[in-house]
Amino acid sequence: MIAAASPAPTDRSMERLYAASQWQLMWRAFRKHRMAVASGVVLLLIYVGTVLFCEILSPYNIDVVRKDYAYAPPQVIRFFDSEGRFHLRPFVYGWKVEEDPVTWQDVFVADKEVKYPLRLFTRGEEYKLWGAFKTDWHLFGVEEGVAFLFGTDQLGRDLFSRTLYAGRTSLSIGLIGVAISFVLGNLLGGLSGFYGGAVDNVIQRVIEFFISLPTIPLWMALAAALPPEWPPIRVYLGITIILSFLGWTGLARVVRGKLLELREEDFVMAAKLAGETDLGIIRRHLLPSFLSYLIVSLTLAVPGMILGETALSFLGLGLRPPVVSWGVLLATAQNFQTVAIYPWLFFPGLFVVVVVLSFNFMGDGLRDAADPYAHR
Repeated sequence: MIAAASPAPTDRSMERLYAASQWQLMWRAFRKHRMAVASGVVLLLIYVGTVLFCEILSPYNIDVVRKDYAYAPPQVIRFFDSEGRFHLRPFVYGWKVEEDPVTWQDVFVADKEVKYPLRLFTRGEEYKLWGAFKTDWHLFGVEEGVAFLFGTDQLGRDLFSRTLYAGRTSLSIGLIGVAISFVLGNLLGGLSGFYGGAVDNVIQRVIEFFISLPTIPLWMALAAALPPEWPPIRVYLGITIILSFLGWTGLARVVRGKLLELREEDFVMAAKLAGETDLGIIRRHLLPSFLSYLIVSLTLAVPGMILGETALSFLGLGLRPPVVSWGVLLATAQNFQTVAIYPWLFFPGLFVVVVVLSFNFMGDGLRDAADPYAHR
């Protein structure tokens, strides 16, 4: 008796492809977009490093003033000393202050006679992890001297630590703001597209009114309306609400258009006959039918929120010290002369650029993967 030939591996893979769910097909297509996958990894590392563990990764307290190190430039991590000898443990050179023969100003010069080895899991300044657990363990640091990887600001505060803490504020504003605008856009857009008539007219006129307003002046006016005596946390929430209140209109229009197209389909009529409520039809049947687009829209809206907070804080109308955000840190670099002399003050701006580009690249990959049958 001749045994039946087993199906070829390619046949089995094709069977799995045809039997795959929509999410499996999207994941398969997304993995092929290398730039999107790499951007997702970058965003994951930045979010984990800033939002979750910025206290551990920061070698110093962000509010400690060191006037002797005001505007100290970044210290380079080295494995080879000035004589070319290799050191297994990385180190940084110490600083010494000398007078510039041209400007007669005091400048920091690397003291190649003094080395400060970098160590992992060192004890340093005390902090509260997530505001609850008191500890003094840091991922890295030096036992003697200082190590300013991004340099310091005008008060001698470590810019690397402040950039990490600022990332927690700016990135969480992006997520919270997009979450609020996502709910508003889906709810109002869904009601507008499903009911039509007077409800549609009212919501669309409101959307057109918001769209006709100039964005930056409106942000400035609303942010300036926040009472200056408010505590930082309340200002933080106020900025988040302002950004989300202005960011839902585009999504609402797209959701309206999709629902106008789908509300007459047979599955909607079947849901009505089964006794489903109107909101239940929108939530359980209509919105999931184009959920892939909503996910893409969600990822592309986050950088807009981050840039909005950064712009407001940079102009002095958003978050204010002692709160740290990327916009607040960049506000110290408004003076062109300051930037020319102390260019490391723009390091927080590099984080903004990397995050925004990563979100856009990942959004492109999700958009291409939203139609998984086109990537067989």
